[in-house]
Amino acid sequence: MSVSIRLKRFGSKQRPYYRIVVMDSREATKGKPLEELGYYHPIEKENQVSVNAERAEYWLSQGAKPSDTVKGIFLKNGIHNPIKK
Repeated sequence: MSVSIRLKRFGSKQRPYYRIVVMDSREATKGKPLEELGYYHPIEKENQVSVNAERAEYWLSQGAKPSDTVKGIFLKNGIHNPIKK
């Protein structure tokens, strides 16, 4: 199974917020995630990002591929891929 870490959009028009989720890459964007790792609120001034770092590193070590946006969020929060291939 090919697993990816990506953002799942919620909210209303012009008030988006996202959950950082682990999903099968073949699953629909609105499908059920394997696990939720945190959230990202781009409009908020404070508390924009919350990530469970331990679980994120676990999924990265299992071979999950983060999207470009999620990779940037992880780097800003000090989460790096523990296994470099």
